[in-house]
Amino acid sequence: MSEATTPDRQSPRTPTPRPGGRSARVRAEVVTATLAEVTEKGYDGLTAEAVATRSGVHKATLYRRWGGVDGLIADALTASADQPWPLPDTGDLQEDLRRITQEVFSVFTGPERGSTPTALISAAQRSDVGATALRGFFAARHRQAAEVAERAIARGELPVGTDGVEVIRAATAPLYYRLFVTGEPLDASTAERAADVAALAARAGLFTPTPKEN
Repeated sequence: MSEATTPDRQSPRTPTPRPGGRSARVRAEVVTATLAEVTEKGYDGLTAEAVATRSGVHKATLYRRWGGVDGLIADALTASADQPWPLPDTGDLQEDLRRITQEVFSVFTGPERGSTPTALISAAQRSDVGATALRGFFAARHRQAAEVAERAIARGELPVGTDGVEVIRAATAPLYYRLFVTGEPLDASTAERAADVAALAARAGLFTPTPKEN
């Protein structure tokens, strides 16, 4: 992937808004506008001018803080990663993973909200900076969700040393593979099966470090 070099796709800058105050409000307005524009028009139709108009933020301010379309996409992902993600705590790893995969399924296929995250991830894959932000987004989500595996270790349900991030990756990867690689249909039973497989593998110790041979 390579970044476009048109004026709208200049080298992105890292926004540094102050916590609270006008700067935070401006960022929230720009992120909201970016999500709306990318949902409606995709990466190719996304322009800084349209985001500026929709958000009410002057285009010069937008370019100064975000640098163009790729910076807008990257910051929308960063803002999404910062949102809290309430995790299930059912007392059973398999059920926790099922609820996580069902949430992913719902987010990406729901008629009311599925188009926006799909459009944002598809757009992020079109530029280097977007792809970097996307990796950061998934890394943050995996770290957060790994808590369900850590609880399972504490309960004695999983072997000590189980890599919780790998457990979450195993549970969710089949969903993302269908959504963004093969385009195959994704349904609730597929999401549940992915969770079950990950839970079985975790309990079997497949996500613990492999001892190194001497």
